[in-house]
Amino acid sequence: MKKQYALSIFLLAAIATNTSAQSKQDSLNTTDINEIIMVSSRSPKQISDIPGTVWVISDKELQTQIRGGAGLKEVLGNMIPGFDFGNQGRTNYAQNMRGRNVLVLLNGVSLNSTRATSRQFDAIDPFNIERIEVLSGASAIYGGDSTGGIINIITKKPTSNHLAFETSVGLKSGFHKDDLDKRIAQSVSGGNDKIKFRLGAAFTQNEGAFDASGNQIITDVKQADFQYNRSIDILGGISVKLSPDQDLSLDLQYYNSKVRNKKWLSFGPNFVGFTTKNPDLINVLDGADSDIVPRTERFMANLQYNHRNFLGGQNLILQAYARREEVDFGASFAEVPKPPAGVILPVFLSSARGNTDVYGAKVVLSKKWDSFNFTYGVDTDFENFTGNQAIFNPQKSSESGGLINKTDTFVGRYPDTKIFTLAGFIQADWNITKKLTLSGGVRQQFINVKLDDFVGFKEQVYMHFGYGNSADVVKGGKNNYDVTLLNGSLLYKFNPAWQAWLSFSQGFAVPDAAKSYGFGKYQLNNNRWNVLNSINIAEQPLSGIKTDQMELGFRHNRTSEAGFYGQGSFFYALSNKTLKIDNAAFTISLLDQKLRNYGFEGALGYRFAEGLELGGNILLMQSETETVDKGWQNQSVYTTNPSKFMAFTGWNAKRFSVRLQMQNSMNYTDLADMKITGYTLFDFIGDVKLNKGTINFGVQNIFNKQYTTIWGQRSVFFYGAPQKAFAYQGRGTTFSVGYTITY
Repeated sequence: MKKQYALSIFLLAAIATNTSAQSKQDSLNTTDINEIIMVSSRSPKQISDIPGTVWVISDKELQTQIRGGAGLKEVLGNMIPGFDFGNQGRTNYAQNMRGRNVLVLLNGVSLNSTRATSRQFDAIDPFNIERIEVLSGASAIYGGDSTGGIINIITKKPTSNHLAFETSVGLKSGFHKDDLDKRIAQSVSGGNDKIKFRLGAAFTQNEGAFDASGNQIITDVKQADFQYNRSIDILGGISVKLSPDQDLSLDLQYYNSKVRNKKWLSFGPNFVGFTTKNPDLINVLDGADSDIVPRTERFMANLQYNHRNFLGGQNLILQAYARREEVDFGASFAEVPKPPAGVILPVFLSSARGNTDVYGAKVVLSKKWDSFNFTYGVDTDFENFTGNQAIFNPQKSSESGGLINKTDTFVGRYPDTKIFTLAGFIQADWNITKKLTLSGGVRQQFINVKLDDFVGFKEQVYMHFGYGNSADVVKGGKNNYDVTLLNGSLLYKFNPAWQAWLSFSQGFAVPDAAKSYGFGKYQLNNNRWNVLNSINIAEQPLSGIKTDQMELGFRHNRTSEAGFYGQGSFFYALSNKTLKIDNAAFTISLLDQKLRNYGFEGALGYRFAEGLELGGNILLMQSETETVDKGWQNQSVYTTNPSKFMAFTGWNAKRFSVRLQMQNSMNYTDLADMKITGYTLFDFIGDVKLNKGTINFGVQNIFNKQYTTIWGQRSVFFYGAPQKAFAYQGRGTTFSVGYTITY
C-alpha cells in the first residue's frame, strides 16, 4: 500500500502541474544537426558531416534519468541503442556495444586498462558530466579496444564569467527497512574573460537494496555492487585564454567509491551454506568486518592546449594526462583449481587487488583546404599494472560465515604488466560536391607488451598453506604488435536534415595479457615447485584481434520544434579470432575461429507540436562463432548479450516534463545451450520547474518485476552453485525525488 500511495502522489503531482504548462517543448531526445562533437574524428565536426552512427546524451537527458533513480550504466543502456542494458551492480563486464568491446573515454582519455576490471563507469559521478558522445561500431581513431564502439564522457567545464553555484540533493528508496540512498552535490564556478574555474563535489551514500519480493538482494561478492557504498567525486577545472587563438585548460579529479563495513554475505558458520549448497543458510547479515572491501579509487590529471591558428592556420590540440587507479574486490571464495594429490587446502576467502598507472600524450592537428579537410596526429602512452590477492585467515572467516576477514598474507595474482603504445594517424575528407563527401584514414599502431617473471598463483597459495617453500618462475618476456588499421566512407546529404552513408572501418584489441599468461603445470619435489611446462608470453605469444566492419546508415534530424527524427544502421563485423574463457581457472585464450556480429541499430521518434513525444530504440543482432564441426553457432553467453529494445512516451512543457519508458531484453541461447532469460521493465520519470530550482522524481521498475539481471545469470555460469550466492537480482520498485538549483 505504501508503494501504491507513493506512486499515486508522483503521478498526481505531475498531472496537476499540467494546468499551468506551456506548449513549448523541452525534449529529452533532441540532437541538434549543427552540434559539434569530437568523438568521430578527433577534431570538431558537425553531426551532419559524420559518416557514422553517433549518439549524444545531453546534460538534461542524463540528469533527468539519473535524478529519476537510474544508475549511469542503466542510463547508457537505455539511451544508446547499440549498448547493452546495464545492471545495478558495480561491474560492466560484457556490457558491449554491437556485441564487442567498448572503449570508454573521459575527456578523450581512455578508462580501459590492461587488466580488464570492468569498472569504467565506476569512475565519475554524473553530477560532473556535461554530455556523453558515442560512436557505434569498430574504430581505431582513439586506439585499441574499440571493436564495438566508443563512449566519450565529457565533464563540465568552467564557463561562467561571474560567481555561480549549483546545489543538488536527492533520495531513493523502496520503502524497506535500511534502504534509503542519499546524494548531495555542490559546484562553484566563476572567472572573467581571461581565467575561468569550476570545482564540483558529489557525495553519495547507499544502504541496502531489495528485490521485488521484498528480500534483500544477495551481495555480489565476486564483482561487488553498490549496497552500503559511499562515494565522493571531486572534479576541478581551470581554463586560461592565452590569446584570441590559444587556450590552456587543466582538469584534476579524485574519485573514491568504497563499500562500508556494515553488512556482507554470510554462508553460515563454517561455510555450511556453501559446502552443503543450502541456499537457506546464505544471507546478507550485519557484523561485516573485512580488511579489504570493494573499492575504486582513482586520481586523474588532464592538461590540454589548443591553438586555432598554428603554422598556416592549422588547429592544434596538445593533451597530456596521467591516471592512477586502485581497485579492490570483496571477500569471496578463492578461484583456485582443484589442487594436486597430497595437497589439502582449507576453505578460505580472498580478495583481489589491482593497481594501474597510466601516462600519455596526444597531438592532433587539423586543417581545411578548399574542399579538403585533414586531421593527423600522434598518440603515445605507457601503462603499468600490478595485481595481488589477499588471503584471509581461514579460521576467522569460517567462524563468522565470511563476515569477518583478516588478512594473513598477500600473494601475486597476475604477472606485473607493462604496455607501451605509439601510434600515428591521418584522416581526410574530400567534399566532392556539396552533397557528397568521401572520407578515409589510416592508423599505424605499435604496441609493446612486457610481463615480468611470475610464480604461479595457485603454487603461491599452496606454499602459504605449508606445501613447499620455493618455486620456479614462469618466464616473462615481451610481445610486439605492429598493426595497420584502415577506414573509408561515403556520405550523401539529401538535404540539411537527411544524410546517408556507407562505411568500412577496422578496430583492434590486445587480449588481457595478465589473464593469458603466468601459469603452468608444476610438480612438488623436495619442497620446491618445479615447472614442467607453462603458458608464457615468450613461447606462446597471442595475436591481437582485428575486426572489420561494414555499415550502411541513415540519419534524419529535426529542423523545427515538432516532427520526426531518427537514425539507424545495418552493420556487419567480422574478426578471425574468438575469445575463449576458462571458467575453472579464470584464464583466457584465443581460438582460430571466426567471430561475426551483424544486425540493425536504430532510434526513431516523433514530437507533436502540443508537447507529446513518442519514440524508442532497438538493437537486433546475431552473434556467431564459426566452429569446426557445426559451422556458424551462437556465441557464448560469457561474452555476448541478447538483442533489446526501449520505447517511451513523454510530455514536454515549459514548466514540467514526464516520461514513461519501457526496456525489454530478449532471450538468448548459445552454442552450449546456456540461456539468458530476458525481462521487461517500466520506469516513470519527470521534473517540475519551480521559480527557483527544479524538482526531479522517478519510479523505477513500476510493476515490481522480479528478475535476475543479465550479469546475475552470467555469474551463475561463471561461478556455479549455489545459485543463490551468485544470481544477482534486480531491484524492485524504488522511488526517487531530488531538488536542484543554480544560483
